[in-house]
Parts: sequence; C-alpha cells; structure tokens
Amino acid sequence: MDVRVVLHFAIVTRALSLLLQALLNAAIPDHEADAFRPPRVEEPLYLDSAVEWCFGGLSHWDAEHYLFIAERGYLYEHNFAFFPLLPVILRGLAETLLWPLSGWLSVRGRLLLAVAVGNSALFLLSAVALYAMSRVVLQDRRLALLSSLLYCLTPANVFMTSGYSESLFAALTFGGLFLLEKGFTFRACLALGIATAARSNGLVNIGFLLYLPSLNALSQIRAYRTTTTGRGKALRYAWVVARLLVTSLLGTGLIALPFCAFQYYGYRTFCTPSTALERVPPALVSLARRKGYRMPDENGPPPLWCMRPLPLLYSHIQDVYWDVGFLRYFELKQIPNFLLALPMASLGIMAAYAYYQANPDMCLRLGLWESARRRLDKPTPGFFNPKVFVYVVHSTALLIFGTLCMHVQVLTRFLASSTPVPFWISAHLLLLNEPLLHRRKTSVPNVQLRAHDTSRSGATNPLHNPVSALLPHWRNCSATTQCILGYFLSYWVLGLALHCNFLPWT
Repeated sequence: MDVRVVLHFAIVTRALSLLLQALLNAAIPDHEADAFRPPRVEEPLYLDSAVEWCFGGLSHWDAEHYLFIAERGYLYEHNFAFFPLLPVILRGLAETLLWPLSGWLSVRGRLLLAVAVGNSALFLLSAVALYAMSRVVLQDRRLALLSSLLYCLTPANVFMTSGYSESLFAALTFGGLFLLEKGFTFRACLALGIATAARSNGLVNIGFLLYLPSLNALSQIRAYRTTTTGRGKALRYAWVVARLLVTSLLGTGLIALPFCAFQYYGYRTFCTPSTALERVPPALVSLARRKGYRMPDENGPPPLWCMRPLPLLYSHIQDVYWDVGFLRYFELKQIPNFLLALPMASLGIMAAYAYYQANPDMCLRLGLWESARRRLDKPTPGFFNPKVFVYVVHSTALLIFGTLCMHVQVLTRFLASSTPVPFWISAHLLLLNEPLLHRRKTSVPNVQLRAHDTSRSGATNPLHNPVSALLPHWRNCSATTQCILGYFLSYWVLGLALHCNFLPWT
C-alpha cells in the first residue's frame, strides 16, 4: 500500500514539474549565459517548435551536453565529462519508442521528448527503489514512507526532471543497494556497475560491496564459532574468507569496468584518432575554433594528457575545463554558492553527528561488531539502526569530497541522487518534532493527522500522504517542519524557475 502512495505522489510531482517548467520558461526571458550551445545543423520539422516550447527548459546547461552527445556522439573533448549511459538511453528512446514521430519531429525534438518521458519514468523507479531499500535498512515503515515522499520533493528536483543523469543514477544506485541488502550480490553488482556508466561517483559504491558482505562474513564466522569444532571450523572459516575475497574482487571489477572502458574509449578517440575534421559539419568545426574546443583529428598532434603515465581524460577535463580541484573553490566570490549548498550540507552534518551521538561505541568499532550486551538486545528500528552506519559514512565522505574538491553548489544534486541519508534524517526530524505526525492526539485543537483519512462514507483512504496532509496545516506545524518542508519546496520551485532560464542554480 505504501508503494502506491509513493508512486502516486511521484507521478503528481513529475507532472507538476513538467507543467511548471514550461510555464516558467515561457514567462521568464532566458539569461544570456556562457553555456554550451551548439548550432542546430538539422532542419526543424512540424512539431519541433511545440516540443521546444513545452520542454525546452529541460535542455539547458549541462543537459545540452547530453542531448548533443545523444545526437552527434563524443565530438568535443569536454563532452567526455558526461558519461554515456543517459545519451544511449535517450537515443534508444528516440529511435524506437518515438520513431513513429520522425516525420514530424527531428532527432533533436525526439531526444527532448525522450528526456521528459525517460527521466520521469526513471524518477518513479528511483522513488520506489528508495522506499524498498529504506524498508530493509531502517526497518521502520513510517520512516521509510516519509523519506520516500520527501524524496519526491527533492531540492534537486529540476535535475531529476531535465536532461541530467541524476534520476538514472539514483534509480540504479538505490535499486542496487536494495539488492545488496537482500543478499543478491551479483545482481547488485550489475546494477551498481551500470550506475558507474551513468556517473563517475558510482565508483564510490564499491565501498558498499566491500563492507556489507564483510558484515555477513563476520556474522557467519561468529555462528560457526559456537556450532562447529576442530577441523570443520577451520574449513568453514576458510570457505567464508575465500568467498568474501572472490566476491569483493569480482564485484569491484564489475563496478569499475564501465569507468575504465569509457576512459579507454576517450584515450583511443584523442590519442590515436582515426577521423579527420573534414567529415564533421562545418558549423560544429567553427564552434570548436571559436570556443577553443578540442576535437579528435588524425592530422593533428595528440593532446599533452596522452603522454601522462596514467592518461585519464576525465581527470584532465575536470582540471582544465571545469577547474575542479582541492580547495580551488574556496574564494570570497563563491560565498553565495556555499550558502546555496548550506542546507544540504547541514542535513549531512546533522545526520553524522546525531548518528555518532546515538551509537558512539559502534562507530568506533566501524559497525563491524557490537558489544556482548548490545548483541542481546533487538536492534532499534529507525535512523539509529546499526544497518544505517555504512550509509552515514558514505554520505559523510561524499559531503567532505564535494565541499573540498568540487564546485560546491552542485552538492545539492550530488548528495540527493547518491545517498538516501538527507531524506532519512529529514524524515527522522519530522517524526521526532512534528506533533501532527504523532499517533497520539496533538495539543492543537481540531487538527489530527491519522494513519488513514476517513471519508464521509466511513471508508479509509489507502492513499494517505502525510507530507501533503501537513501542508494545509502549515501554521500549526513545528518550526522544524517549516524549515525542512520550506527548504524542500522552495528549492523544488526555484530550481525550475532559475535553471530552466539559464540562470545559475545548484
């Protein structure tokens, strides 16, 4: 039943996002930003202008790179900062599901329509996957439901809707982690490996593959210690350790393979090129010359990064094109961007601090084993559950790396699509501080949110949504609720208004 609630709310928020971005894009003039805008070399067809009016806001900023790659391939060097899975999916949708529209829509128009359809479907999958994983990890149905509903109002909403890879990465990551928690290791590795073909930070998911099977191995060893003796115990220990090593090595290779293959493709494209510029449309060559974009040319010298001991194109692009590096963003002029990322960073810090305060001994033991007294107690469901430890560590590592080594304003979408912790801690704070969500009666007269709404006929409403039920009672909500929902809703709307009009956002 809760899955239906999450799915229903996700559909509503996706529909509102698409409608609102179209209205805001039409009402607000586009800002003249210094962004990637390749010329259109294909003649527009009958419906192109209508699709551009409806969904043009989904193609701005980095989304233009994904659409360009889906249409033209990896033509410019800096295009390799964007991993290939989303362009492949968009092109596949344009050439299959949307192929009947080819007489009325150009490739560009079909790709833009594929963004609206594909990312909406992927977001629904990510919301359901997040709920399933949250049920397994948190072992608290109410907290899992509330977390997933907050995810539907994610502050990174515009990036989940537009032509970015966030929805795709979130669906694969949350789904892969759910499979890993359920013990389906090989299928989890496949999902997490495919996620690495969508975004480079999928490599960090290797940590889950190393940690969670290690926990299972330790629990098996503890069980064998009391049930077997002598040579049988040693053989069982050896089998558990050998299986853990094989699983870790093969799984790590499977997750890292898409990243390595993509870097090799970039190396072959630019360091041993087999194409000449004469085969590229003149308008695209002219853009490269005006903007200084490097293109593969068999008649030109190879770039300097090809001569490095480890010629990683991705690292070169991040360094040269985006100026990404340790503490490079720590400048006075970037203070507004730090403030923009502050709410998401605060949620990450609060999650780490609260979890450590509740479980200091377990954190010091890295969650690998518990004291004898704790093992006798049943684990407490909710955010302070021992199973949450590795997710808090993962979230904290992403937060530190994103703050110190990235353009800090992307921290919002970086965390929102990679870890469930911001939504877990937000839902935990709401359940802890919001009287309207408590099962007991509140001190506010005539205001009570029950587990199920009852209609006039006396039937219960199976699609009760505690988040949408809070909004009509905004003035009666606690300050914590107003801060959290205010942050989620304001970024949800502001992102659509600013990003879709080439104005700077997260």
